[in-house]
Amino acid sequence: MGGDLIREARRRAGLTQAQLAERVGTTQSAVARWERGRSAPSFDTVRRLVRACGLDLVVTIEDYDDSDIAQAEQLLRLTPDQRVDHSLDVVSFAEELRDAYRAAVSA
Repeated sequence: MGGDLIREARRRAGLTQAQLAERVGTTQSAVARWERGRSAPSFDTVRRLVRACGLDLVVTIEDYDDSDIAQAEQLLRLTPDQRVDHSLDVVSFAEELRDAYRAAVSA
């Protein structure tokens, strides 16, 4: 997971592995190992690398919301045809929202 955060921060900053390594005083191969998951960086290392990209790493603990699980279980009880119909309804609703937004913005 740390490697994914490092890679994403580096990409957002438009840096190469070598450039990021130079900023934090390490080697390009160390950055590559972290990004590939071959070596697990500490939390402090991940935070330092993310900051070197001009970004900040924010970690929060929030109340767990399992509503997505309940929705998935509900969809699993549908037949394949019902799932297709449901998907078409969702797409139609999304298109209506998009059209309403466009109308409101252009008004």
